[in-house]
Amino acid sequence: MRGVGGPLLTIGDLLSDLAVDDDGGGGEAYVPSSPLAAQQAEEADPSDLNRLFGECYDNLMKALQENNPSWPSLMLKLCTALKTADKLVISANKDAEQLLQKVETLEHVLERGDHAVAAIVESLQSSHLSENSQSSKSKSGGK
Repeated sequence: MRGVGGPLLTIGDLLSDLAVDDDGGGGEAYVPSSPLAAQQAEEADPSDLNRLFGECYDNLMKALQENNPSWPSLMLKLCTALKTADKLVISANKDAEQLLQKVETLEHVLERGDHAVAAIVESLQSSHLSENSQSSKSKSGGK
């Protein structure tokens, strides 16, 4: 049962808000208490995520210790920072997989190149040896 009115949320309200995924899989849509904070978390530079998470976490802990009624919005900010970090990790994993595939393709190309060079060298050596043997036969046959 959902809480009605007032600035305080019930635990059920908070949990239902946190359970909503980005894919729209049921429940209410997530509306951040501060659009600016949500935008900052979404557009954060990867190197700033650690600092952003630390600030959100510290603010939440402080609000909980002081019984500040703003803790639900701080919890949502923290969750937004975590979701952003999760998206970053997923993106980095996809990029790493693509890079690995490209490296494997490059290795195969280099191996084919090495085999082609080895075949050319072997061909040149065998033709040079046959030329040397023919020239030595002609020199010895001409005497």
